[in-house]
This record gives sequence, structure tokens and C-alpha cells, in this order.
Amino acid sequence: MKKYVYLFKEGAALDMPLSKKKEIFGGKGANLAEMTGIGLPVPQGFTVTTEACTQYYEDGAKLTDEMKKEIQDNLKELEKITGRTFGDPKNPLLVSVRSGARESMPGMMDTVLNLGLNDEVAAQFAKDTGNERFVYDSYRRFIQMFADVVRGFPREKFELQFDKIKEEKGYEFDTDLTADDLKEVVELYKEEFAKLDPAGFPQDPMTQLYAAVGAVFGSWNNDRAITYRRLNDIPGSWGTAVNVQQMVYGNRSETSGTGVAFTRNPATGEKKLFGEYLMNAQGEDVVSGVRTPSPIATLADQMPEVYDQFVKICDTLEDHYKDMQDMEFTIEDGKLFMLQTRNGKRTAQAALRIAVEMVQEGMLSKEEALLKVDPKALDQLLHPNFDQDAYKAAKAVATGLAASPGAATGHVYFTAEEAKAAHDNGVTDLILARNETSPEDIEGMVVCNGILTVRGGMTSHAAVVARGMGTCCVSGCGAIKVDEATKTLTLPDGRQLHEGDYMSLNGSTGEVFAEKIKTVDPEIGGNFATFMEWADAARKLKVRTNADNPRDAKQARDFGAEGIGLCRTEHMFFDEERIFNFRRMICAETVEERVEALSKIEPYQQADFEELYRTMGKYGVNIRFLDPPLHEFLPHTDEEIKPLAESLGMTFEALKARVESLKEFNPMMGHRGCRLAVTYPEIAAMQTEAVIKAAINVSKETGEMIEPEIMIPLVGEVKELAFVKKTVTATADEIIKEAGVDMKYHVGTMIEIPRAALTADKIATEAEFFSFGTNDLTQMTFGFSRDDAGKFLGDYYKNNIYEHDPFSTIDVDGVGQLVKMAVEKGKATRPDIKLGICGEHGGDPKTVEFCHNVGLTYVSCSPFRVPLARLAAAQAAVKEKLAK
Repeated sequence: MKKYVYLFKEGAALDMPLSKKKEIFGGKGANLAEMTGIGLPVPQGFTVTTEACTQYYEDGAKLTDEMKKEIQDNLKELEKITGRTFGDPKNPLLVSVRSGARESMPGMMDTVLNLGLNDEVAAQFAKDTGNERFVYDSYRRFIQMFADVVRGFPREKFELQFDKIKEEKGYEFDTDLTADDLKEVVELYKEEFAKLDPAGFPQDPMTQLYAAVGAVFGSWNNDRAITYRRLNDIPGSWGTAVNVQQMVYGNRSETSGTGVAFTRNPATGEKKLFGEYLMNAQGEDVVSGVRTPSPIATLADQMPEVYDQFVKICDTLEDHYKDMQDMEFTIEDGKLFMLQTRNGKRTAQAALRIAVEMVQEGMLSKEEALLKVDPKALDQLLHPNFDQDAYKAAKAVATGLAASPGAATGHVYFTAEEAKAAHDNGVTDLILARNETSPEDIEGMVVCNGILTVRGGMTSHAAVVARGMGTCCVSGCGAIKVDEATKTLTLPDGRQLHEGDYMSLNGSTGEVFAEKIKTVDPEIGGNFATFMEWADAARKLKVRTNADNPRDAKQARDFGAEGIGLCRTEHMFFDEERIFNFRRMICAETVEERVEALSKIEPYQQADFEELYRTMGKYGVNIRFLDPPLHEFLPHTDEEIKPLAESLGMTFEALKARVESLKEFNPMMGHRGCRLAVTYPEIAAMQTEAVIKAAINVSKETGEMIEPEIMIPLVGEVKELAFVKKTVTATADEIIKEAGVDMKYHVGTMIEIPRAALTADKIATEAEFFSFGTNDLTQMTFGFSRDDAGKFLGDYYKNNIYEHDPFSTIDVDGVGQLVKMAVEKGKATRPDIKLGICGEHGGDPKTVEFCHNVGLTYVSCSPFRVPLARLAAAQAAVKEKLAK
């Protein structure tokens, strides 16, 4: 019979690697077991496994009788360990119920504290401890959490009652409330609960426990958790574990407290204890932003023995995990307890510094260090900072906490929903200003350049999530006032900003500006350069870029690109003079007219290619011939057609008829790609001429012979490729012969049609290389376009039909199998065939790992994702080596 529940000490005793424990117990449960095993002061408890979560959903979202019995049995064991009894008013065992996914998902799922309290237990517990205030503060917290997390009742209804009491009594802080005040709050909470559920607040502790475990399992599929999983590539099939743990009380006395700390600074990577704590508080107070906590260093003065013990534990944990740790702790009447530890979220700058310094300290090897940095985090390094002159000229209007570094400027919005709506309507520069953020704000936060909160510390929800996303954040800026109702932000000098006004944030200093400040691209070096040298030494995959102009090509080279994997030539036609001649070519009635129009375009194409060759130097440039259907280059309304007809010397009727004749029912699957070159071989001839002449000219300039790469798009039948290739080779060979040079060139194709993958062995008889165009290959395999998929993919995520956007991460089971098949068939025909990928997937870490595993030669991605791809390729190689 499957075992669904394990005591922490049972988990500690299992002989298996931590990664396997995380699969069963989730990250939090596995780490509680680890800490128990190495003798740290952990409040004991048990873990309901991730497999129980999966079974919970299979059984229609309910706990089975077997699970309930295992929970009961383990609860009895916990009672023996603690010497307390669950539900016993004389000696009550109270527990926390917390989620614990395999990968850390801060703030995305739910927690219930102080479970086991009811009217009878609270009254007796208060009498026995002589501390009514502590007991009723715990009880009111429990009722509110249970109502919110377990029953889904609006949290605001309870907060309103609490704030009402504070206002009536004239209190400033939560800690000002007396025991009698808190008893009154508890009664108001129960009344509010009864309004929403006539059965009232449940008094039976076992009923509370089963409901809370079910609610935590249920939170695995709440909207914010689904969104977070999709953004962070976490499979829905993993499920979450639930940890039931003996309560220790940070709100018990003035010598009690709670806090969050990191073994190193998560913003800078400095090797120095970093964190915050609150006395006479519970954990939610620290991360919620309701109260502003004290820096961890002040604990050394307030409670020196506890601080010294904590420092030793930090050293033990970092040495055990070989990584920077993020820890939660509670002090109960002067005694320290460790509630959890995990590998800490950190900025990209911090991640690189920590990785490099841990290698220097001898804690990690270079290959181990490569696995400690999330490739997506490198994106944080590549975004703008303030222009120094503009920054010096600007005047800060307020200062908060520097919660997540970087610079942001944008239009201010006051709710996540309004920020997301503005983004969807085309507003690109956004800042979210809130009193405090909550997990429900995730979809709005992800589209913003920066986040500003009035309340909260360096470990508040806003700070942790912003650092994880690489978004600039200033938290705890109490000098400003945010009014969501009136959509205003009041500055310390009394001025107001309204929705849509510009403001700027400096997440490295905490400064807030009521103006737009110019930003500039960052300069990178130091730890980044060292780390990327290690990555380049480890990886096998080459990394190219998708670039159509010298600016993008240079940017990519600066980021370490080893060539261009995709140059989309159609992007070169939209200059005013070029588009005119291109339209003349489209509207030509005869081949001669078309060739004459193309002759006007060829010099532009050649000049563009020369610039790309110069920029890339010794690295290859893969030039894709014309791909889009011709109608995309023509105007479509009568108002636009009339002036064009005049400039082309055509009648309005003739041009309109031409436009109508080129319209397509399904442009994605119409007259485009190689089909254009079959109908109009002269287009392929002109582009070949431009490519070869450009390569010859630059080769003569540099003294290093270029080998042009010509890519024919949208091939689905080998005869198509052979037909177009014949035009290419005839043109190229003649130009090379006339120039008297010994130049090699290569003709290949994009694999972007399922039939091309299925017949790749035949296509390889003509193609010297394949480049997988996974944007179109995904569209044609799934049967929907990426432009229209947004209308329904949200419902697919919500219902767990898809776990991620197939246009962002490759669909390994479908599209991936076509790629794998094409690789195998292509190599069978042409063993030395070069294989690349140039769709948007080329900059996705999971896709890069897939490309490594199936044997591609290179990946190609946008310039700013080149470092990400370099690291992802290195990690794939290291993982493969470790697996062997």
C-alpha cells in the first residue's frame, strides 16, 4: 500500500538524494527532513506527499479515508514527540499547515497557522499560560487565515473589522491591541464568518485539519499558482506536498519574534548575513508588509546568544547545501527554532557573484557553479540603467528600500489589473505602485518595468517576487501615499501623480522620482565575464543570433554570438525607396519588368549583407530568402492604394485588382517561402546575387574568405528545394567564376512544415544544413496560429490542458518528436549536416537543453537572449556529463 504521510524524522532517515526527496516531500518537506537529520532545532511534524496531492485530484478533490487515517496516525506520533495533545484544552498541540512544492514558489500557495484553536482551547490555553493577549492574537489570526485560505472568503471583510477596532481605540500599531481588544476581534470575526457560512466557524480540530490540508492541495491549481508555474516552467503534474508542523510562537512575548534571513545578500551577493525580523509577531507579519521589520544585525544587540546560535546554523546550512540559503525562523521565549530553509531567490548580479565566490572559496567546482544560476536570470543584467547625466539632473522625491536593483521609468498604475490592461492596449513602460503587493498581483507585476510599495521590507512579497523576475523594485517607501480608489500617488511635498503619469525608480538605491529619466543599456563584465568563460568552456552547442541589421548583429556579438542563424531578408525592404521598388516588382506584368524592379533593390540588399558580414567577421551568416506572402507589402485600403497607383503609373483599378488577386484565405499556409521562388525564380536570383557579391567584396576587404549560407524557407517537398537551388547555384557559380575567387557557399533549408520533418532524409540530399523554424513548425503541428492562440490559451492553462505556451517552450512530445526525427533522418543521409534552430524557442533554456540532447549544432536567438542560451547550453552539457 502506498505511503502518503511521513514524519520529518522518517524523511531524514531515507537513503536517497535530496532531489528525490523533493519529488516526494516537496522542497519544504525535504529540507525540514534534512535539517532534522543534521540536528538543527526544527519544530517537528509530518509531510503529506506530492503523490497524495495527485491522488487528491484523481479522487475528485477530496482526501481519501486512507490519507485521513495516515494523517491521524502521524498526528498521534507528533503528540508523543511534543508531549501535547491535538484538541486538548489543557495541553493543546497547535500546528501550522503549509504548502511545499518541489520548486520554490514564494507566495503562490497557501498557509494556515495556529490550527487547532477553538473557543474552549483558547479559553483554557489563555488561563494556563497566563497570556491572554498571545492566545487571542493567535486565534484571530487563525480564523482570518482559515476563512481566507480554506473557505475562500474575502480577506478584506475581516481586515475591515480589525482596522475598525484599531481606529475606535486610537491605536497606531497592531501590537497596541490589548487581550480584551483581541477577544472582541475574535467575536467579530466569528460573526463575519457566520454571515458567510451559517454553520459558523468550525470548532472541531480534526475538521479544521482535513479542510486545511485539502485547501493547500487545492491552492496548487489557483490562478496565481498556475500563472507562476507557466512563467517558471513548473509542470502541473508535480503537485504540492503539505507540511503539518508543531506551532512555535513568535507572538508569545516580548522575547519572542520571527524573521526571514539569507546567508548572503540576495540583491548584491555579498557574503554577509542579510535579513529582517519582528519581535512579538508571527511569520506572516514579516513578509506581508503590514509592519516594517528590523535588520537582522540588530538581533546581535537585542538577543546576542540567539544571534550567535543563528549565525552558526547559517554556516552549517550553507555548507550542507553548497548554496545561499533563504531561512525562516521563530524565537519563542528566547529559544530559536528553524522553520524552513531553501536555496534563496537572488538577482542575476548576486547569483553570478555567489557562484564565482563559492568557486574561489573551494565550496563548488566550476561545473557545479554553472548549475547554480538560472539562465533566465541573466536577462536582468541586460536591461537598461539610468543615463548618468540624466540621473544626476533628476531629483528624488522619496526614498524607500532598495529591494531589487536596476532602473525603471514608466507610466504609473495602481492595480495589477489596470497595469495588465494598459499593457494589453500597447502601453510599454509601466510602473505598479501599491500599498503592498499580494500573490494575486502576479500577472500585473510581470508586465511592469518597476514596482513600488508603501509598506513592506526587503523580504516582502513585492521584493521577493521582483527579484525573482529581475524587475526593479523599491519597497517600504512610507513617505508616499497610494490611494487606489482615486488612482493617485501623493508625494511628501504634497504633489500628486495620477494614473498614467511618468515616474522612475532606482532599485539599487531605493530612490523614487516623479519624472521620466532616460535609460541606457548596461555594461557587463567582471563576474559575468568570468562565469560566461566557464559556460563557453563547458558547452557543446554553438550560439548564434537572429539579426537583420548591423545594430542587432553588433549587440549579439557583444553578448557572445557566434554568427547569425537567421537573417530575415524581408525586414530589409521597408525603407521608403526600397518598398517603392519592391511594390513595382510585385505589380510587374512581365518578367522583364520584374527583373528591372529587382535590379533597383539588389544594391540595397548587397549593401545590407556586406554590413552583416563585416559585423560578424569570421562567424557565419545564414540568410533566409524571401518568406512572407507578397500581399503583406501592398496597401489594402482605397485611400492607401490611390497614391501608390499614381506613383507606380498604374490606374487605381489595375492596382486594386492586383491587390485583390494577391489576397490569401490563409496567408500562413499560402503563396510564400520557396513557393514564391518557384513562381518567380528571378527573386531568388536577385537575392543570390546580392549575397554572393557582398561576400566576395567583404572577403577581399578582410582577406578572410566568407562561406555564404543561403536558406530556402518553407520547403515541404525535396523537388521544391531542388528547383530553387538550381536557380541559386547557377547564379552563384557564374558570379564566383567571373570574380575569379575560390569561394564555397552552402544551400540549406528551414524545417518548418511537418512534411519536411517526415521526409528529412530526402530533403537532405539537396540541403547542406537544416535550420528548424519552430515558430511555423509549432503553428502547423498544433493547427493554430500564435497570433490567435492568446484568445483561448488562458483557458487551456486554467484547465491544465497545456502547462506552458508552446510558442515559448518547445512541445517536446509533438513538435520535439518531429525535430528529433528530422535530425536522425538528415544525419542518415548526410552525416556532416549542420543543424540549427532559429525560432523564438532558441532562447528558451528548456528548449536549448532539448536541442543539446537531440544533437543540434547550434541554437539561434534574439540578441539579448544570447547569454541565456550560452549558459543553458553549458548546463545541458554539465547535466549530461553528471548523468554519465
